[in-house]
Amino acid sequence: MVDEILEAVIVSEAVDFFTPGKRFRKAGKWALSGLVAIGIVALLVSQILTSSLINQISKDQIGDYPPIWERHLVDFVTDDSHSYVLNNGSLTGPNGESLWSGTHHFFEFDLPLEEGGAAPNGKVSLAVWIPLVEEGVTVPVIAEFGPYFDEASVSTPGIEEPGTWLGEMIIEQIVPHGYAFAQVAVMGTGRSNHCMDLMGNAEQLGVDAAVTWLGTQDWSNGKVAMIGKSYDGSTPWQAAMFGNEHLATIVPISGLIGVMELMWRNGSSEARAPIMHNGVYGSYGIDGDGGGFAKCMS
Repeated sequence: MVDEILEAVIVSEAVDFFTPGKRFRKAGKWALSGLVAIGIVALLVSQILTSSLINQISKDQIGDYPPIWERHLVDFVTDDSHSYVLNNGSLTGPNGESLWSGTHHFFEFDLPLEEGGAAPNGKVSLAVWIPLVEEGVTVPVIAEFGPYFDEASVSTPGIEEPGTWLGEMIIEQIVPHGYAFAQVAVMGTGRSNHCMDLMGNAEQLGVDAAVTWLGTQDWSNGKVAMIGKSYDGSTPWQAAMFGNEHLATIVPISGLIGVMELMWRNGSSEARAPIMHNGVYGSYGIDGDGGGFAKCMS
């Protein structure tokens, strides 16, 4: 039997069987590098074009105002009562007046009988400022709800007089752009009846009823926004609980989500709780003419 003869080829160690793959990977690296270079050039070109466009916008549209991206370098104006809009609105009140007296209104809503006092006929006091618009045009409403309107016990201004803390600014600067403004006295304060119920059930129901009233007037477009600070920044949270279809947004500033969360710890009240309840807001609702708590029973 003849032995099988095997043939072999001696190959030099210098030969690399993977040379084609290396070439492919090398070509891929060059392609990737080219794409990166093109991307960098595109970014540089877009930056140059964008800067040129922004500078042109700054000159043509911003005018004397500093561009937005530079406003953080400008000193705050701290020697005036409030901030100002960049462009003044064109709408006015009757006879072309830019600031006019609010119109006072009462409306009633039902309170549950367990509220006692004024129940079941709650009566809310409010004032509205409406810009002069064409017939049939409706406007959205910005409203502030609080205890500081026409409250005789602490001698606050009448509800038809815009509050210096917020109302004046909104009436002078926002209303001319096509918004109505309302000041609403919460239950038991001002000319609203019932007893002062610090963020309680009667107050919450009154707030919700007022939102509905403001959203259903023939001059309203059905959208109500609530804004305020401190106590007046707490009432928007009350309104938000009800899911009222007319409440479009709230802007609560330094407000509370609840009295318990503010002044109670482990079931006990802080010292300021009875002070705030009885000493401060407890006096709201006492008639300024010495009539006692007649308002609670009216």
